[in-house]
Amino acid sequence: MSSLTYHNYDGYGKYAHDVFQYSQAVRIGDRIEISGQGGWDPKSAPPVLKPDVEHQIDQTFKNIDLTLKTAGGKGLSQVYSIRTYQPNLSKTPETFEILVKKVAEYFPDHKPIWTALGVESLAMPEMLIEIEAVAYDPKE
Repeated sequence: MSSLTYHNYDGYGKYAHDVFQYSQAVRIGDRIEISGQGGWDPKSAPPVLKPDVEHQIDQTFKNIDLTLKTAGGKGLSQVYSIRTYQPNLSKTPETFEILVKKVAEYFPDHKPIWTALGVESLAMPEMLIEIEAVAYDPKE
């Protein structure tokens, strides 16, 4: 779909584009949809993740913000939908508790719609969370 505009931030975003053949974001009219973000250092290529779940959740939200801004949006304040993927959800309820706290922290002025999924594993074994987001960014 060459009529759509795709975006990738420097570092891991461009690395993933070249190595794994996908983009970090796509703009469709007034919407920006982003691929699943993890808690990696966005400047690293290949990706580097710290093993601490709270750090990964924080970094994931920062990566969502970076991705949206790279695509021309304003950031997290425009997100209306998130989908979270958590390995072994039933075995790590403490991760979900941290995630709920962080959603409240990163979205203080609104509550996006949210689907939380437990999965067997993520693309990188060291990933403890992955989040997709959709934002509304009206063209003025």
